[in-house]
Amino acid sequence: MSEKTEFHPILMHRAARHAGFTYGQFASDYRALVESNLRCREDFGMDAVGLISDPYRETSAFGAKITFPDEAVPRCMEILVSSIEDIKRLKNPDVFKAERTLDRIRGGEALRKALGPSVPIIGWIEGPLAQSCDLAGVNEVLLKIFMEPDFVKKLIDKSMITARDFARAQVEAGCDIIGVGDAICSQISMENYREFVKEKHRELFAYIQSLGARVKLHICGDITHLLEDLREVNPDMVDIDWMVDMEEAYQKLGPGITRVGNLDPVSVIQERDPAAIARETQALCDAESGRPFILSGGCELTISTPDNHIKALRSASL
Repeated sequence: MSEKTEFHPILMHRAARHAGFTYGQFASDYRALVESNLRCREDFGMDAVGLISDPYRETSAFGAKITFPDEAVPRCMEILVSSIEDIKRLKNPDVFKAERTLDRIRGGEALRKALGPSVPIIGWIEGPLAQSCDLAGVNEVLLKIFMEPDFVKKLIDKSMITARDFARAQVEAGCDIIGVGDAICSQISMENYREFVKEKHRELFAYIQSLGARVKLHICGDITHLLEDLREVNPDMVDIDWMVDMEEAYQKLGPGITRVGNLDPVSVIQERDPAAIARETQALCDAESGRPFILSGGCELTISTPDNHIKALRSASL
């Protein structure tokens, strides 16, 4: 490996713990999120920082009650949408007035002020299918794809309005990358992706890029069946989870899209010793040499990952 590989791990609960905050503080107060990111960047040599915290920023702005356990992901306590009439009544929020969306915007401003212009800041929005699930429930949306497709399409259209608004606000706050979390897409078929989501992704990504930002698509899980379609919607980066073959992802996504990943966060990064982690990292970076690639775990690094394991990733990628 002859050149440094960029290092963009996803750290949320782990970042909070590293900086002495609870997950509840990290997700509910931008000052804790900012301090956690700055500490992790300094201590682990991260090449970017981010505003990712939980799926419910926009859902809260729509009016749902969110609770913040000290050491667990925030919880949405209510379903806002059960019918097409509910969708019609649902008002898109002002992201500058809703508490949780404004908190993330302020986080972007604070990180940019602290870091200056050169360090990438990754903002975050829910993708249209994920946001629909946040509003109506995962099981309900997956059932309605087959039983009431118009419901899903109308809810996705409603979600797209807030996705654009929230992305624009974060770009204006200083984010030069917008992460789009649409994890539920790994759980639908290629045919359903094409019918319900693909054109919305294409539209949303093009809009974010028109603002001068890059798009990072995050879909947890096995997205092998979607890779060729994802190439056509033109994200700048795609997170690749550990169960996806990186060579196949390169062949199907092509050289114009940066793949981010994809060491197993548990069986490799958490559980193996630093020397073994370094060997895995070096092998991956060597295989990706000369290709558009950023080192990360396949998904979020766990709360139980030791500091020296994260440092082994960084050291081996230099």
